[in-house]
Amino acid sequence: MSRGGRDKDRTDPERKCIVTGDTQPKRGLIRFVIGPEGQVVPDLAEKLPGRGIWVTADRAAIDKAAAKGLFSRAARAPVSAPDDLGALTEAGVARRLVELVSMTRKSGRAVAGFEKVKGWLAEGRAKVLLQASDGSERGKGKLWTPTGGRWFGCLTASELGLSFGRDHVIHGALAAGGLTDKVILEAGRLTGLRGHDDGNTAVGKE
Repeated sequence: MSRGGRDKDRTDPERKCIVTGDTQPKRGLIRFVIGPEGQVVPDLAEKLPGRGIWVTADRAAIDKAAAKGLFSRAARAPVSAPDDLGALTEAGVARRLVELVSMTRKSGRAVAGFEKVKGWLAEGRAKVLLQASDGSERGKGKLWTPTGGRWFGCLTASELGLSFGRDHVIHGALAAGGLTDKVILEAGRLTGLRGHDDGNTAVGKE
């Protein structure tokens, strides 16, 4: 089983976390590389040159890797890691997720607002339900996870608002296709980094 209790997709490449020692699909881990000056750098797009060092998408795991010298051990060389590496990584993943949702909106595959989201859910158009982590639980409970889809509550209302060009957004929905799978990937990682439950809050109606 992968993070969140879902079955592993055997086609997914797997990597080993240097902190836990567990091997799991890449989507549940963060790639780091060693920069030219020996510093640890989060490679969130997984495109930087160099040997990848993988850590579970979890703030405590990343902070432990930095504090205990695990990056140096994995690199087999002295390296430096900032004390706030976990926070920097979380902020970077959040920015990527906000940008991806924004691009999805601009492509016409995302809507915001309770009534529009409810309509997409009722019509079966929604693949992903996004709800602000700091939104009213009562209001969020009136919507439901798309059948065969996903729910995430890892962004704040301000962050969701930024994605939709507004000050604050509590409810958003994404259709299938386009960048939605990338949104799911990054939202899963941010869920791990922020310690949120990524599938059991917006249960509502099915």
